[in-house]
Amino acid sequence: MRGKKLIILIAGLVLAIAAIVVFTADAAARRGADPHRNVTTTAQSTPSRSDQVRARSGSHGQVRTPARSSGQAGRRLASVGLRRGAVSPSAAGLATAAATLPKLSPAQLAGQRVIYSYKGLNPPSALLTLIRHGEVAGIIFFSDNIGSHAHIAAVVRELQQANAAKTNPVRLPLLLMTDQEGGEVKRLSGAPTLSAKEMGESSTPSTTTTREGRLGGKNLRSVGINVNLAPVLDVFRQPGNFIDEFQRSFGSNPAKVAKLGTLFTTAEQAQGVAGTVKHFPGLGAAARPQNTDERPVTLRLALSTIRDIDELPYKSAIAAKVKLVMVSWAIYPALDAKLPAGLSPTIVQGELRKRLGFAGVTITDALEAGALRSFGSTAHRSTLAARAGMDLLLDAEQNYRQGQASMNALESDYLHNTLNGTAFKAAVSRILALRASLPQH
Repeated sequence: MRGKKLIILIAGLVLAIAAIVVFTADAAARRGADPHRNVTTTAQSTPSRSDQVRARSGSHGQVRTPARSSGQAGRRLASVGLRRGAVSPSAAGLATAAATLPKLSPAQLAGQRVIYSYKGLNPPSALLTLIRHGEVAGIIFFSDNIGSHAHIAAVVRELQQANAAKTNPVRLPLLLMTDQEGGEVKRLSGAPTLSAKEMGESSTPSTTTTREGRLGGKNLRSVGINVNLAPVLDVFRQPGNFIDEFQRSFGSNPAKVAKLGTLFTTAEQAQGVAGTVKHFPGLGAAARPQNTDERPVTLRLALSTIRDIDELPYKSAIAAKVKLVMVSWAIYPALDAKLPAGLSPTIVQGELRKRLGFAGVTITDALEAGALRSFGSTAHRSTLAARAGMDLLLDAEQNYRQGQASMNALESDYLHNTLNGTAFKAAVSRILALRASLPQH
């Protein structure tokens, strides 16, 4: 009997040891599958770019989310950081965004937050390669990128063809954008022919503005451009000031600007072109020399003035489901004494998201702007803007390498958890939903 008991005891010990081994291996596998665990903050822990290139066509490095209905996942993720009950103006694209997000590597997640630019008439081959590998959200076009309507339409087809490559898991239209405000400020010939000020001063402002928005949208869509960085919602104070100098404002009455800006936005979005209202919370009080493209600008306005005058048009545009908001690089001491609006969590997440309830895509003004001269490199500015809550980063110096610098910085931030991972994916979700909401080319 003692022999039998010994055998039973030994067998029990063997089974216990086997169970411990299996449990330990399973736990290690779970840790290895979680991209956010055991990530150090040393540079040596960052995968090399060659590792990322190898990862693009397979599942290595992909970010996985728990299985659930894509619609439910999209709504939950898109609501991160937003006011309770806020509704995305691109809500129809949230399910597609949720289905696409788990397919993306860290480099691709970062690339989805970057708008690139280039010089000349033809996009460089290196930029096309980035697009083919899912590391580009979109492109901004300037006047020297556009030879004619036929030329830019051909370029758009080339870009969207690169975007359709099998190596790109994001099968959604690129965000192809330009500044088509009207009057002197436009990149593509044709509509809108009138400036915002001329629309506001016409004998029938509402009818005229609606017509110009509609025709401007049709003009852009005819060549495949699907995002307009317009209209301007700045309420100008003095004739000839920074915004009024080129007649970019609908007027000096905030209610009028609110009404006309909303009409313009609604009309262009009805043509399949996403509207972008700018420059939140407002540059209407800037004097002529206060150009954020060239130098730091501080607008010392009372909080009541900002909210009752400058922000008023944004309430209307948000209610009308404008898809994008561009945030100013000026400093508003009444809101944040130190940081430009686009680098300020107080302004982006507090004032725009929580107070006004905007649930669409935020986009920076040009990252190379002189207003940011004291905020370091493109990489550092990109990190600060993303931390503030900006979804899209606008790299507009017409060199695709600037966009790469933004992408590399965000990829590193994501891998090292220097940016909140959940908020990062929520921003990408909003961008993917916007892309999914646009007409297929």
